[in-house]
Amino acid sequence: MEDGDVIHNRLELKGRRKELRNNATPAERMLWGALQHSNLDGYKFRRQHSVGAYILDFYCPSERLAVELDGDSHFTDEAMAYDQARTGFLNSLDIRVLRFLNTDVYDNLDVVCERILEELKSNNLTTP
Repeated sequence: MEDGDVIHNRLELKGRRKELRNNATPAERMLWGALQHSNLDGYKFRRQHSVGAYILDFYCPSERLAVELDGDSHFTDEAMAYDQARTGFLNSLDIRVLRFLNTDVYDNLDVVCERILEELKSNNLTTP
């Protein structure tokens, strides 16, 4: 599937994206503080960006990297299957996905940011 076949930030998801931004979890707000305004080494991130039918917590379009935060609701069998399908869909579009627990953000925000930066820079090494 070509990326052009997938609509980013589809109009029918606009209301849901706005609702998610306005009702961000504490972990999302905390990580957004570190990512917004290109604070992470100049990389630009979008919050609650949709790709196809999925809404990503954070997305760096230039490096095709999604960052997802997982709270307690992600550990049911149904949620894990959904996350796996979503990751497979995104990977099929050459979008990489990093997942962190909310507790990782609360307890080790610097380590989370370092890991994100590592992934961003590793992609730069292979970009012509």
